[in-house]
Amino acid sequence: MTAGIYAARQGLNTLMITKDFGGQMGRKAVAIENYPGFLKISGKELIDRFKKHFQKYKIPVVFDAVVKIKKLQRGFLVLTEEKRRFRALSVIIASGAEPRSLKIPDEKKYIGRGLSYCVVCDGPLFKGKRVAVIGGGNSGFEAAYFLSKIARKVYILEGASEVRADAENRERIRRLKNVKVITNALIERIKGDQFIKGIIYRDKSTNEQKELSVEGVFVEIGSQPATSFAKGLVDLTPRGEIKVDSETYQTRTPGLFAVGDCNEGAFRQIITACGEGAKAVLAAHQYLQKLTLKRKR
Repeated sequence: MTAGIYAARQGLNTLMITKDFGGQMGRKAVAIENYPGFLKISGKELIDRFKKHFQKYKIPVVFDAVVKIKKLQRGFLVLTEEKRRFRALSVIIASGAEPRSLKIPDEKKYIGRGLSYCVVCDGPLFKGKRVAVIGGGNSGFEAAYFLSKIARKVYILEGASEVRADAENRERIRRLKNVKVITNALIERIKGDQFIKGIIYRDKSTNEQKELSVEGVFVEIGSQPATSFAKGLVDLTPRGEIKVDSETYQTRTPGLFAVGDCNEGAFRQIITACGEGAKAVLAAHQYLQKLTLKRKR
């Protein structure tokens, strides 16, 4: 949305193609306390503010998913899931990332039956119940804090010997009586019938198999970049992130840019993603100006 706002202000003929507004920020950010101007705001509220600002410029939006980008002699052809085709002189990829899965038996079977990758979306369904959060990073601790106000008991399971959450999140969780942190927990399988009834894990320090009785499991083990549709036009890291110029965010293909969680940037923050979107549009504007000068010559 930041890229769209900057593109409109630069007078560029712009189209946004997206599955929805908000991405991970809207789905997962429970409470945001580090975005300048807001001491505390939910991800949904901040997205709504972004959206209102974006819509001021009346940029056309197509609700669809991009499946392929092709390089033309001049510009690009963008193909979508619903068989639409769009041509553009420049493209900015801001596709973000999708939640990583546990890669355990029956994981897909229990999606929507107790297994969730979105605590904001599904957390309220588990009022008074016992739940597990998989992942001991900041996302896992923030999810557990959110659930602590809804669920009867919350377990945080982390595969490493120590959690990765920062000191502030650790201290906030430490004060809660209904949240328990379990480290060295290797998740092996989910137990249940039609719905989840428990989770089986192995204590890596003792090699003992253990079971937790829970009715909900929230997966917070990171994400993987959504970049498959750009293969062939970009260089990728081993994790599938798009390699970009650190100043302009241009990929190896002139006119094609990548910003936010889909690129190789080290920092995954709302404010850095916004900044990258703005810088990429300014760089794209310069690129388009050069194209115009070449045509005139």
